[in-house]
Amino acid sequence: MFWSYCRPFCRSMWLAASVAFILPAALVPARAETTQQAAVIDAAKSDSAKSESTNSGSANFDARPAADKSEPGATAQAGEPNQTPPAKEAPPANQVQPALQPKSLTEKAIDKVRQVAKSASDIFGRVPCLAPKGLARSFSLPRVARKLSAGEPLVIVAFGSSSTQGYGTSSPEFTYPNRLAAQLQRKYPTANITVVNRGRGGEDAPEMMKRLQTEVIDMHPDMVIWQVGTNAVIRDLDPDATGQMVQDGVARIQASGADVVLVDLQYSPRVNEHPEGASRMVKLLRRIAQLRHIGVFPRFEVMRQWHENQSLPIDSFVIADGLHMNDWGYACFAQLLGDDIIRSVGQIKLGVNVPSGVPNRPM
Repeated sequence: MFWSYCRPFCRSMWLAASVAFILPAALVPARAETTQQAAVIDAAKSDSAKSESTNSGSANFDARPAADKSEPGATAQAGEPNQTPPAKEAPPANQVQPALQPKSLTEKAIDKVRQVAKSASDIFGRVPCLAPKGLARSFSLPRVARKLSAGEPLVIVAFGSSSTQGYGTSSPEFTYPNRLAAQLQRKYPTANITVVNRGRGGEDAPEMMKRLQTEVIDMHPDMVIWQVGTNAVIRDLDPDATGQMVQDGVARIQASGADVVLVDLQYSPRVNEHPEGASRMVKLLRRIAQLRHIGVFPRFEVMRQWHENQSLPIDSFVIADGLHMNDWGYACFAQLLGDDIIRSVGQIKLGVNVPSGVPNRPM
């Protein structure tokens, strides 16, 4: 009798008790999850603050994802207003991703060098950069060797026209001055080496002489690589007048104490349309190098060997304008020039080259 009388009410009480018993258990995981999110965010903020305090003087940035940059209370307490955020507790190690640390300037520089090195190796993986045969490419760089040996900063200025500026490259990092800087930094990892690009398209000796003082000599370089002569040939400028300006410019650079290397013409269809002028300019620059006791990088002959000795099509190292090099051409040019610089410095360190105080005598 009692059960039949109580049954409707007892069933309701039993259901209510069951819900009351089950509901808190169902809410536990959700609360734990939101609490854990808040802890992760707070831990990331704490690590970021520590990183900023220990890296003062370097570029600081917040490495957290954008979704984690809101206030932890708003994230952890969604749907539960006016509640105190959970206490900051470090979550288990296997559930927390460490905050990204800002890279130092040195680490960024090393990464940049690695990227450029990889891009160069990728290019040479398709077409190898082979040293030319039968060409004397050694030159004396006593100031460069002395600076590297003493651990002093080294400044190199690349002076020239569009092929120094880098016309034809797919990215500024693929210019020959940037390629050269990366190669030298790999060879001398503890050295402070700066390669300044002072190339300006369309110029030759007359225009370059106007900015020689302000853009080259005033930089107080230890070495100047002067690429010149191509535009003079294309424009049919007087070679003797060009040669005299180059010789005067070299003398002024040497008077500043810097080592000098000349770079002659590029072997390309538009230059080869002037065979007599090109041949004369190459010989003229070689003669200036002998008179001033400096080095000359024979770019014209190097590129000619790419085509004639290695059977590389012209368009594999020259772009469609028939004049400027492409990424591979600049990369190989920079590689061979860098090899020459490294070899010359090594010879001086071994005592093979000129004694101290006798500058720029040809080897």
